[in-house]
Amino acid sequence: MKKNIVTIGFGSIAADLIQQLQAQSTRYAVAVLLRPGSQSRSRVPTDIAVLEDIAQVCEFAPDLVVEAAGHQSVRDTVPALLAAGFPVLLSSIGALGDDEFRSRLEWTAMEHGTRIMLASGALGALDYVRAVRDAREPVITYESRKPVKAWEAELRQLGQEPETLSESITLFEGSARQAAAAYPQNLNVAAALALAGTGFEGIRVKVVCDPELQSNVHLVRVDSELGSFEARIANSPSKSNPKSSQIVAHSLHSAIGQFFAPIVIL
Repeated sequence: MKKNIVTIGFGSIAADLIQQLQAQSTRYAVAVLLRPGSQSRSRVPTDIAVLEDIAQVCEFAPDLVVEAAGHQSVRDTVPALLAAGFPVLLSSIGALGDDEFRSRLEWTAMEHGTRIMLASGALGALDYVRAVRDAREPVITYESRKPVKAWEAELRQLGQEPETLSESITLFEGSARQAAAAYPQNLNVAAALALAGTGFEGIRVKVVCDPELQSNVHLVRVDSELGSFEARIANSPSKSNPKSSQIVAHSLHSAIGQFFAPIVIL
């Protein structure tokens, strides 16, 4: 029996994800939730239903809703979707850096018998981070290093010319909460680490623009009484959005498969 999937938004990640789901047309039926008047509507394939409100989502009756539209879309749509009883897979995890909002989502999900799931996205190693978070005083650090193309606007705001940048420049150092708020399009990875590990204040984040790079690089280090762990992940940037990585849509696709699978890797 086909599973009904609704994606929130139709940006680069959602478009890539839907292409993968359509290749499995015997397994999935897909619709897209867009706000009325969205400019993305003209880009949605004609064989994909476009929904404009929660009533239409309820009529489509999704088995899973997948968010890939940004922090504001999480705030605008996810509470109502949870209240309607639909499980939601989040891509824009940084939206949960607001403790009050996250608590409201948790309460709504429990009240209506459903769940919020967080995609690992551009990062790996979250299973290890989860395993050590209850150890005595674990130390978790994360460094994001991306090429100039991902930071052109931010560099110009700092008075730097992206075309002539010849050395690495540190754009940010601080907590995961500050990082998620400052860079909502770039640092959902930091939020994922925070929620898997020692919280938004417990993880230190560094953001570097590196003109020598062609990939989006993530460096994670964990030290605890249980041992130590280091990971370096280099992802190919999204062709349409260099702030993101091509792997994110594949991560969502994998998470959807896990959600419906009889055997799940945790």
